Amino acid sequence: MSTRRLLADRQARRYLTGQTLSLVGDSSMWLACGIWVKELTGSNGAAGLTFLFFTAPALLAPLAGLLADRLPRRRLLVAANLAGAAILLPLLAVRGPDQVGLIYAVMFLYGCLNLVIAPAQSALLVNLLPEELLADANALLRTIQESLRLLAPLAGAGLYALLGGVAVAVLDMVTFVAAAALLLFLRVPDPAPDRAVRAGGFLRHWSGEAAAGLRHLTGHPVLRRVVLATVLLALVLGFAESTAYAVVDRGLGRPPEFLGVLQAAQGLGAVLGGLGSAAAVRRFGEIRVAAVAFLCWAVGAALAAPPVLGVVLAGRVCSGAGLTVMAIALLTLLQRSAPAQLQGRVYAGFEVATTVPQTASIGLGAYLIGVLDYRALLLTEAAVVVLAALLLLRAERFTPADGAGPAVERTDGSGSPAGPAGHDGGHDDRTRAGTRRPARAAPSARS
Repeated sequence: MSTRRLLADRQARRYLTGQTLSLVGDSSMWLACGIWVKELTGSNGAAGLTFLFFTAPALLAPLAGLLADRLPRRRLLVAANLAGAAILLPLLAVRGPDQVGLIYAVMFLYGCLNLVIAPAQSALLVNLLPEELLADANALLRTIQESLRLLAPLAGAGLYALLGGVAVAVLDMVTFVAAAALLLFLRVPDPAPDRAVRAGGFLRHWSGEAAAGLRHLTGHPVLRRVVLATVLLALVLGFAESTAYAVVDRGLGRPPEFLGVLQAAQGLGAVLGGLGSAAAVRRFGEIRVAAVAFLCWAVGAALAAPPVLGVVLAGRVCSGAGLTVMAIALLTLLQRSAPAQLQGRVYAGFEVATTVPQTASIGLGAYLIGVLDYRALLLTEAAVVVLAALLLLRAERFTPADGAGPAVERTDGSGSPAGPAGHDGGHDDRTRAGTRRPARAAPSARS
């Protein structure tokens, strides 16, 4: 019923339509750029660098969150989407291997742009929708994202094969412009920051302002424990990048290309998980749902150990559902637990707190897979994730007894207390008008 109510709202439909167009363009672009570099250079390593350039700006996320909290969010997103179309223009000039540097530069700027867009989107969603529809919006967006992840890369690769990289770049430019146009017609309160807050030190105290989201996360009794549990999960989540190849090769005796079958099974689980996550969050709350999602990931890791195809595929479906549901539940929790003026920085702070250990775990997993049996690595991953789930459940003790969600200590732009919950010095820019993450949450989303 809530999803029907969400889709019945014209504003929400505009937002979701723009988001879907954005995801189509993004999913096509990432794969096409890697293929493009591979074709121009013949090097797998050079092709892999495209993703490195895209992720390199990740540590700047707190500054991007500060932008989302210091500028009108709808107008920031309009400008960012138009900038995205402009960023892609140099790709139209790529003709040979001596211009691969242009692709790398574009991917780096693309990564910077996504850092700005993601927290601003999440914060705008809070302004656009009543609180009870946040889980539905996050679930719907994540389900669309996972569905497109199965289809859009194939479409992008097909378009590249037919018309070349320039055609994919033009497609992405069109989706950027379309997303900006839909945002222009979005009717949502888009107030500029209070003049006193603006003058309060974007330039003089930018480091303290940018870190306000992290301070809120560590100072909030619920979010502090949620972050701790999620960091513990992230410390082994990257193992999956290396163990997946070992499962295919050593466990199932299949060629590396068979990994695509496992990814499809995980994608199916992600879509199924997204469909039921909003109802689960409304009934059981974000923390319990996220804890169950953690356990689903642990079960998926454990089921990848036996060298039996059916068992491994079932585990991948379970892992996909767990990863998607935890992203939806945690993003909804962040949106509901952060004051309006800190939405962008809390989102960005959570990204940094979880992305850094996950990136480290990818490197650690790549080393350990060479010295340990892959099954030992999978079972270790499962055990650590179960521990993270139990740690997450302990955070529920700090939620209000009425089940209304985590208590929120409202703060001003620098993280200092600012009066009763729901107010910021007498002003509250959260509305009940009626339109995510990730985990990441997720890879990029624009509109």
